[in-house]
Amino acid sequence: MFTGIITDVGQIASLEKSGDTKIIIKTAFETSNIDIGASIACSGPCLTVVDKGEDWFAVEASDETFSCTNLGNWVVDTPVNLERALKLGDELGGHVVTGHVDAVVILEGLEDIGDSTKLTLSLPSDYAAYVAAKGSITLDGVSLTVNEVGGDFFNVNIISHTKAHTTFKHLKVGQRINFEIDVLARYVARMTEVNSK
Repeated sequence: MFTGIITDVGQIASLEKSGDTKIIIKTAFETSNIDIGASIACSGPCLTVVDKGEDWFAVEASDETFSCTNLGNWVVDTPVNLERALKLGDELGGHVVTGHVDAVVILEGLEDIGDSTKLTLSLPSDYAAYVAAKGSITLDGVSLTVNEVGGDFFNVNIISHTKAHTTFKHLKVGQRINFEIDVLARYVARMTEVNSK
């Protein structure tokens, strides 16, 4: 489990396709205390550490992961939002994030408002019921609060600190972004569905 609070912006060092794709990510994390088999959220998806060095770690991603996320857009030097898995007793600063990407959404608009930036994103119809104003969502691994929801869009504001300390400083209209709905919204919807039968 994660919180959606990014603690490092890493960088893709290499991608090697051999069955699954091995991805080496450069990081400022202290890798000596990262266990092989540990989970790290990498711009949204929870990936498993399979190797490591002094300033890097490696993960593997399956074709399924590539088909459900924006990892297919990753190339050498792509910046990546990183968050290590929660330990018992850690502060839950964002919201409960699983690292299971639900869909890829498109950045439809960017608008600077004061020191913040409003992002307008496409909203897949399959997930519209799970997105609510003032609710939580995760974009490329970042926990954010929804401002407004329309028929086929939603928007969020990012403050200057978030922009400066995540990959969001590089955002461009048309970009594909990993999207995870709030796990609580998922279970509430499921309970409502079951109880209405």
